[in-house]
Amino acid sequence: MKPSHAAIVEAISGFGMDTITLAGPLEAKLAAMKAAGFSQVMLKANDINGHPGGIEAAVAAVKASGLRGTGFQVLRDFEGLSGHLHHYKIDIAKAMLEMCAALDCKVLLACSSTSAHATQDLDHLARDLRKLAMLALPLGIKIAYEGLSWGRTINEFTSAWDVVCRADCPNLGIGLDSFHIFAAKTALDEIDYLDPSKIFLVQLSDFMWQEAKTFEERMATARTFRVFPGEGVHSEQIVDLVLRLDRLGYAGDYSFEVFNDDYQQMPLPMVAERGKRAALWLAEDVLRRSVPLPNQMRLKSVG
Repeated sequence: MKPSHAAIVEAISGFGMDTITLAGPLEAKLAAMKAAGFSQVMLKANDINGHPGGIEAAVAAVKASGLRGTGFQVLRDFEGLSGHLHHYKIDIAKAMLEMCAALDCKVLLACSSTSAHATQDLDHLARDLRKLAMLALPLGIKIAYEGLSWGRTINEFTSAWDVVCRADCPNLGIGLDSFHIFAAKTALDEIDYLDPSKIFLVQLSDFMWQEAKTFEERMATARTFRVFPGEGVHSEQIVDLVLRLDRLGYAGDYSFEVFNDDYQQMPLPMVAERGKRAALWLAEDVLRRSVPLPNQMRLKSVG
């Protein structure tokens, strides 16, 4: 029996999609997500600033869609700078926070720095992130700090967690991204040492090969050929990841951040449908503990 749209919406309520994943204008992306049954969306600054009607029209479109903002992305190369570079990034951060607040998003994603101009001193990095969090505090925004797998100093979630702990700020936590975890080959056992209340965002995706050995290969794969959970070769690890987070007590959002050049050439409903199947697999088969055997893992068919 085909599940009703209302049943699908309820089943996948904890999952959303990134606007990055879909091609086309903002309104079309939001409509495709809504039609597929998603109730939340991770928003990217380009979709807001690039709207032909301007930022106000983009904000109005998001609010009219009825989709809740999972978060806003992405602040890059913020921490570890000094002098004029630091002041420049403070201005960028303030602008990002203002957009985040206008969209009623409660989380701003900040990725670990790749800049050769940034210090590698962890206390300096923590001090800068604390400053960012303090800027966000009056706006009611949390900062999710994510370790890029090609980050200069912070390239695993374990080191990102170290810096977050050093900063010791209530609205500063970490963002986890399955792609970066698998690309960096970080042991999933390390998740057990995290404080679930300080995990502010989890982004999920997969890819089609077991390894991305170099930073260059990781960047190329991450930006052009991720796939939805259940479509790549790391399904067992994704199951392990979400079940560990569930056991840990994580009750926050999951979002599909799927950069894929092929998906950019496909009709929006087809891509959103793939996202829906991934969400249903995770929500119904994985998190409800009826996990298929590793060699039988497939996306659940939805009529």
